[in-house]
Amino acid sequence: MTDARTIVEQYIAVWNETDGDKRRALVADVFTADAGYTDPLGAVSGHDGIDRFVAGAQQQFGGLTFSLPAEPDAHHDLARFRWYLGAPGAEPVAIGFDVVEFEDGKIARVHGFLDKLPG
Repeated sequence: MTDARTIVEQYIAVWNETDGDKRRALVADVFTADAGYTDPLGAVSGHDGIDRFVAGAQQQFGGLTFSLPAEPDAHHDLARFRWYLGAPGAEPVAIGFDVVEFEDGKIARVHGFLDKLPG
């Protein structure tokens, strides 16, 4: 089975990396080439699509970071986990829940859900 905790931590690192070159390298390390990402705000595929989607979120929520409040729950080639978006030590401004599908040690699909959004 894939080391879900490590890959999920790398996934969160993608969302927090603001240097475009470093973020694109992380995307290539974490996602399969044809990976898909879907949440209520959009659906993209491939490394370029995922990178652009993350960059857009960073522009919208500049200065905030993603974190994992608990261990991912994983079995087979699946993991689910909650994430927070906010300033360190403050109440999260957004909370979400993602389900990821693994393939060959990378993320092949992300199914995102938003539990809390900023006003």
